[in-house]
Amino acid sequence: MAQIDDLPPLREVIATYGLDARKSLGQNFLLDLNLTSRIARSAGDLTNCTVIEVGPGPGGLTRGLLAAGAKRVIAIEKDRRCLPALAEVSAHYDGRLEVIEGDALEIDPQALAPGEEIKIVANLPYNVGTQLLINWITTPEWPPFWSSLTLMFQKEVGERITAAPGTDHYGRLGVLAGWRTHAGQLFDLNPKAFTPPPKVTSTVVHLTPRAEPLPCELKQLAKVTAAAFGQRRKMLRASLKMLAKPAEPYIEAAGLDPTSRAEEVDVAGFVRLANAFAADGL
Repeated sequence: MAQIDDLPPLREVIATYGLDARKSLGQNFLLDLNLTSRIARSAGDLTNCTVIEVGPGPGGLTRGLLAAGAKRVIAIEKDRRCLPALAEVSAHYDGRLEVIEGDALEIDPQALAPGEEIKIVANLPYNVGTQLLINWITTPEWPPFWSSLTLMFQKEVGERITAAPGTDHYGRLGVLAGWRTHAGQLFDLNPKAFTPPPKVTSTVVHLTPRAEPLPCELKQLAKVTAAAFGQRRKMLRASLKMLAKPAEPYIEAAGLDPTSRAEEVDVAGFVRLANAFAADGL
């Protein structure tokens, strides 16, 4: 295991502070500092950035980010048991780590470092990871407050984020991510790298914002994809009946075949479809 600083090994930190991972908090601690350093490096040059991390736990990824040269790390941690361990990390790294106790779903990350370049890097808790991602990629202001997202998810979620049309994992999340970002999977992590080991493989996903997403109203796109993928095995003319009867004129106005299924429609097609319904006030 890599020795990235003079702080104690993570297993020792967990034992010292009694940090047993709690399922209710979606915690699975990544203890291999080789891997935490690799995740930190995957985010690119951090020397002029403020990095926001969610769910640092005992501080493995936090230490990787600071050792990689992050100008500042703001870590949001809901579990107050972890605060003494993180305070030790902050002291070692001359106060470059700021820890905020709280729920990341209730904290506005944009307000944490106004005017600074922000990268979000996190081993996201499994129980809130998808919702946090949706919050970050559907922010009203675009380009967003962040310059990149480097996030760890369950592999199945990572596949949904990066899925291409025509694949089993392609769905609403893939359309949203594809509409506003460039997203790709970087590498997988074996369950044995975690304590306790999850039952699934994890993967690291990297997203960067598209400078100019195709013009579309987010609310309308969400409505159309919800209807289409809610009955993904049906043809569009059937799955979109809940939005308009008949649905065929809107589908054809978007340049799509009414007999197509949702999984066959690319991001641009869904944008045209959402705009077609919006043009008629639906």
